[in-house]
Amino acid sequence: MSSAPEFDPLHPDGGDPRSVDVNAQYAGYEYHYIYLVFCAFIVWLIIPGIGLLYGGLARRKSALSLLFQSIVVAAVVTFQWMFWGYSLAYSRTAGPFIGDLANFGMKNVVVAPSIGSAVIPEIVFCLYQLLFCACTVQIVVGGAFERGRILPSLVFGFFWATVVYCPVACWTWNPNGWLFNLPSLDFAGGGPVHVASGWSALAYAFVLGKRKTKVEKLRKPHNTTLVFLGTVLIWFGWFGFNGGSALNGGLRSMYAAFNTNTAASTGALGWVMVDYIRHRGKFSVVGACEGAIAGLVGITPAAGYVSVWLAAVIGFLTAIVCALCNNLNDWLHIDEGMDVFKLHGIGGMMGSFLTGLFATSAVSSLDGATMASGAIDGNGRQVGLQFAEITAISAYSFTVSCALLLLMKYIPGLHLRVSDEAEELGLDLDQFFDEEIGDWSIYHELEKKRYEDAAQTIMGAREEAQTSSDENVKGNAKAY
Repeated sequence: MSSAPEFDPLHPDGGDPRSVDVNAQYAGYEYHYIYLVFCAFIVWLIIPGIGLLYGGLARRKSALSLLFQSIVVAAVVTFQWMFWGYSLAYSRTAGPFIGDLANFGMKNVVVAPSIGSAVIPEIVFCLYQLLFCACTVQIVVGGAFERGRILPSLVFGFFWATVVYCPVACWTWNPNGWLFNLPSLDFAGGGPVHVASGWSALAYAFVLGKRKTKVEKLRKPHNTTLVFLGTVLIWFGWFGFNGGSALNGGLRSMYAAFNTNTAASTGALGWVMVDYIRHRGKFSVVGACEGAIAGLVGITPAAGYVSVWLAAVIGFLTAIVCALCNNLNDWLHIDEGMDVFKLHGIGGMMGSFLTGLFATSAVSSLDGATMASGAIDGNGRQVGLQFAEITAISAYSFTVSCALLLLMKYIPGLHLRVSDEAEELGLDLDQFFDEEIGDWSIYHELEKKRYEDAAQTIMGAREEAQTSSDENVKGNAKAY
């Protein structure tokens, strides 16, 4: 087999395909980028999966907006990534905190060996990382649950990806990034994806304020089937999310995929156990789904660093901790009804911390190059480095998200929240024309009858009051 491709600064785009065979440099290595592009395709399924999950958890009258956002957010982020997002995160001339515009507008992003892996063409690497960004932004907009206007959420998504996700991705995965060189260990996005999205969704809910309807009345999902289907797509997509993050088709990728399934499984068991004890012998489909997602979140930073049994421990512990935070919104006095912070924020921080404890070079070296050790290998310092990552990303994401949302709040036309009346009617009736989830004809007939009965009651009361008033007048006249 020929030697691995090397980046040529004289031909940053990989060469002119009209004069040279640009495929020749990857001869014998094609399986790596074929595997990664397949992973990218299944990662895409996470986007509608999140839409179905969110739509099922919401009240039916606000579910359509969440399905809509899952597609349109992906479209907005695609434009952002092509415009300048990829360059800000992954340019070769990036600084320790953010990239420059060397790849602005996809300049030279063609077939040269990528910054992530020499055996992956840059266009494939760009697509794969684009889908990470799209999934993350989709998670964040869950913070606007049932009261945020759609247009401002799309504008927010574009600029959030620019000023939060891209810098944090640069810190973590760009070889010039400060967390990369610290080094913190983050295999597939515990920091840039989960910690950042969790804290940013909390900021979104904080700036929007609480919903008008009492939260206690809103806890029950309107459609458990949608929640289940969304979780299935997310679980399947996560095989590509974690399994592709080694950026090659080697043994470490396969090991990460196994760890992914393991942690999701033990996460589901952990959450179900908590629910079974809390509700005295009863189960919950939604609880099992949330547990699987908590396990997936927890294993994301650790998938390519830990052994299979410790992956099981990470999924189990992460799910239990998240499940025990059932009253988190009450403790914080913030109405974050989609539980993004509970699952992704707390779950991501748990996963990053446990990576520092359980990372072992026996697993990371499966790619033939990476020697990453945690406390279990005698490198206790790694736990402190993981805390540095968690603290930096949490503080930056929450602060910058709050600042961005407060700025938007006072821009004409970009007010973040729907009116009280629209919130009561539901986002679907307020934000869409002639579209609804399910068949609402019976509901509309009942509502119409209720209003008609109420109107008749009011008219009858008025007539009765008028009659009584007339009789009083007549009685007074007779008295005189």
